[in-house]
Amino acid sequence: MQPKYKRILLKLSGESLMGNRNYGMDPDIITQYAQEIKAVVDMGVQVAIVIGGGNIYRGMNEAQTGIERAHGDYMGMLATVINGMALQAGLEKAGVFTRLQSAIVMEQIAEPYIRRRAIRHLEKERVVIFGAGTGNPYFTTDTAGSLRAIEINADVILKGTRVDGVYTADPEKDPTATRYKTVSYQECLTNNLRIMDMTAFTLCMENKLPIIVFDMNKPGNLAKVVAGEDVGTLIS
Repeated sequence: MQPKYKRILLKLSGESLMGNRNYGMDPDIITQYAQEIKAVVDMGVQVAIVIGGGNIYRGMNEAQTGIERAHGDYMGMLATVINGMALQAGLEKAGVFTRLQSAIVMEQIAEPYIRRRAIRHLEKERVVIFGAGTGNPYFTTDTAGSLRAIEINADVILKGTRVDGVYTADPEKDPTATRYKTVSYQECLTNNLRIMDMTAFTLCMENKLPIIVFDMNKPGNLAKVVAGEDVGTLIS
């Protein structure tokens, strides 16, 4: 299979690591994802990854928890590093050289995020996992994914979700909803299709960075997307 994209940024949600659990991470899912990622690395694709932290901690309502927003966001960033370490372990077990870089300095467990070093790792065929979001509160991991993708000159953002693309309406609520094969940035805004938060989406739109939304849990899908097959929805 010949890859269509040379360098990708894979954005995964923290919730995707839970599998059928209510909290934490499912080792079987991590093993499955590691094998999927290894398959595209073996195709010669350079892979960077950003993972959310929602399976461990979500920034919650300050009125309910008593934890102020900025403080809660930092807690969420630490959750993304834990997920990054778990995926790193899974990838290395599968024989894939991996580097974890953190936007918050944690010398004992991760390299600091340095753009040039990240690009050098990718050129040496190492998978680079970006942890701790942007390192700033009030920004989501979607925004971190968009920012890092632009910084490393990725060809595309692959947003791995539990649905197989972007639909005209919520397919779980509306049986007449149909999947878009392709959709423009402007259509997404006009039709209020919530692909990412607005900051992340605007970054992609301004930098003409395409996004593909696809079902990461279906075996083989990641390799098919990278090869340019009709999987998921392309936003450009």
